[in-house]
Amino acid sequence: MKDINGYKKGLNMYGSNAHNTYAQNNLGIESPAKLIEMLYEGVLRFNAQAKKAIKDKNVEKKVYWTNRSIAIVVELITVLDKSDGSVGAYLDGLYNYQIQLLTTASLKSDPDKLDEVSNVFKGLLEAWRETI
Repeated sequence: MKDINGYKKGLNMYGSNAHNTYAQNNLGIESPAKLIEMLYEGVLRFNAQAKKAIKDKNVEKKVYWTNRSIAIVVELITVLDKSDGSVGAYLDGLYNYQIQLLTTASLKSDPDKLDEVSNVFKGLLEAWRETI
């Protein structure tokens, strides 16, 4: 992994922070990098479920699955290492915007907003996999 202006360091610390949080909760995650990958995949999976619930006009499930995605994004914000500067600040803003989109998707039953969030997380997941 290349070290571009502390990017590698920021990502390593980011994954370590998330791993430490989950390790304290006794979850058996093999590595910090794997945990971040799992969280990104979780958002994609939950968004797909929320989109199906919107299609089925199932308000309860729509809210449930959207809230699960939001909870993951909140966790990602919580474990961000913002001391490194630009990467953490960028991800913080990006994640907060994703929460806004998820909230709008739930309130307005808007599958396009879910797709927008999913597209961002697909890109993040792909970049994460390339980085690790």
